[in-house]
Amino acid sequence: MIKIHLIRHGQTDWNATRRVQGQSESVLTPLGKQQAAALGREISQHNIDRAYCSSSVRARETAEQLFKYCNIQVEYLDDLREIHLGPWEGRLYAEIEVASPEDYNHFWQQPHLFSVDGAETFLELQQRGMKVLTDICKHTQQMEVAIVSHGALIKSILCHYEGKHLSRLWDPPRLQNCAHNILQLDNQANGKIIQYAETKIPLS
Repeated sequence: MIKIHLIRHGQTDWNATRRVQGQSESVLTPLGKQQAAALGREISQHNIDRAYCSSSVRARETAEQLFKYCNIQVEYLDDLREIHLGPWEGRLYAEIEVASPEDYNHFWQQPHLFSVDGAETFLELQQRGMKVLTDICKHTQQMEVAIVSHGALIKSILCHYEGKHLSRLWDPPRLQNCAHNILQLDNQANGKIIQYAETKIPLS
């Protein structure tokens, strides 16, 4: 079996202002760095063999804090990046709610219907997330692995293992910054959630 730790990045400047990130770059706030460092102390109690990280700056900065005192090999993967939101990226959510209320509602209330030109759908995101997770599992048999990624991508993976339709993607619990989830899988990425949305670190 393979134990997978799914970790969301720490708070960013765009999280703090509710600006759409997607695959655009943002950076950790001082609080975000504190969150990642606090989780790093918890992670050090596990026997992590290898880590995979989104190539986004905010995920890289999180991994730097998480594994600061661990001798862990980190591989950076584009396929672990957040959902691509095209024309939404860099805009405030409040602005989009006014300009495109139907699309905004689909994103948060009916994610299975979300479809914006130039953006990924949640199904495409989930397919990408499951493919990269399956690829990781094939190379990490009998290992304990950390994956540092993003809220929507992680939620789409958890949705798969809970057997939930994508319409329920945003069901509680909410993935706070640096939320920590654990999956137990085989090398074909079949398995179950054994710890869900644990976060013991400062959130605000």
